[in-house]
Amino acid sequence: MRNTKKENNPLKIDVQSEIGSLNAVLLHTPGPEVENMTPRMAQRALYSDILNLSIAQKEYEQIEGVLSKVARVYQVRDLLARVLDNAEARRELITRICIAEQAGGCFDTLMGMSTPQLVKALIEGLPARIDTLTAFLNEDYYSLFPLYNFYFTRDSSVTIGNNALICRMANQVRAREAMIMDAIYRRSGCFDCGTIDLQNVVPERGKLFIEGGDVHVVRDDILVIGNGMRTSAAGIDALAAHFCDLCPQGKKHIIVQQLPASPESFIHLDMVFTLLDRDKCMVFEPLILHDRSFKTVHITIEDGKVSRIRSVSGILPALRGLGMDLEPICCGGSSDSWVQEREQWHSGSNMFAFAPGKVLCYARNEATLREMDKHGFEVMAARDVIAGRKKLEDYARCCVTIQGSELPRGGGGARCMTMPLSRKAVEW
Repeated sequence: MRNTKKENNPLKIDVQSEIGSLNAVLLHTPGPEVENMTPRMAQRALYSDILNLSIAQKEYEQIEGVLSKVARVYQVRDLLARVLDNAEARRELITRICIAEQAGGCFDTLMGMSTPQLVKALIEGLPARIDTLTAFLNEDYYSLFPLYNFYFTRDSSVTIGNNALICRMANQVRAREAMIMDAIYRRSGCFDCGTIDLQNVVPERGKLFIEGGDVHVVRDDILVIGNGMRTSAAGIDALAAHFCDLCPQGKKHIIVQQLPASPESFIHLDMVFTLLDRDKCMVFEPLILHDRSFKTVHITIEDGKVSRIRSVSGILPALRGLGMDLEPICCGGSSDSWVQEREQWHSGSNMFAFAPGKVLCYARNEATLREMDKHGFEVMAARDVIAGRKKLEDYARCCVTIQGSELPRGGGGARCMTMPLSRKAVEW
């Protein structure tokens, strides 16, 4: 069930893999913020279409309904309210947001709000006050724009081991998400963890940005990271430096996969590659298995220092060399490139493992589901799991499908919409 009670014992953040059985997860049910836009604003909001909120919420209820069966569910709104109930934390967060968004004139208004009003304003947007000609002629309706993309909780932070990485978003319209997540991890009182904040890191060269959809904690000693339109080389270098600091002894590995700059469905690595089980992964075959025009790079870290950087022949060969022999399952099947492209566009590769061999995904990608069935995954509807007609513990492998007519319009799938906070250890 959703966790809203006062924390006496903060949850210890602990994520050492992509597939360990889920103990706790952070979600954000989409609200009015996803509809607080016009078609003219959609592109700036990073959307290609406008969602129908009532349908999107019903679809999202299936995600929370399934995950509440297996894990403790936290909601962003509830945690943000806890932060804002603390006067010092409230002032700190509002100051940071007003400076970053050049909205100093909103400071007193925000500080004077009740906690529920302020949660609403910080997530759903603060309409501009039209009291001057300048304000009247300004085309922007909002002083603080809505967080249209916040239901993709994966992007603005990443849990790595016992630490929360606060991401540096590629687009300013999403920067407030990372600020809120930083405040939640540090100030809500609900979590015991370290934080790594990349907001103030100055790169040696190039632009620094990194988002959670590109960062995969494959094993406690392996990260796989996408390098594309939302995660830069400088961002990966910054994370690697922190990974070195966190691991002063032993050997660690970072596998970097370059991604195309278009189409927009290649926005993050988890749109073309996700872990399903100890020995299985979901892939977009044309890019992950066959395309050699995009580099794969293996960074080796030994005793807290980068000891080697070299090109390798792909993610799967690199992981095989590290003792992880993964069988690829192809998004859209392996026989029709047209179907592969359609289902990849609709987040067919974007699956979320809530236990080894047990995953959430969209029901609309039928060819992908047939492939899952061929590889031993029992395909079942989320509504059957929620109603108790299907019991997850009865299956060694299963693929739980959620309805997805509206949620995919925002540009992501089940992994994008879930931020694991704690997982059980995996016996490899």
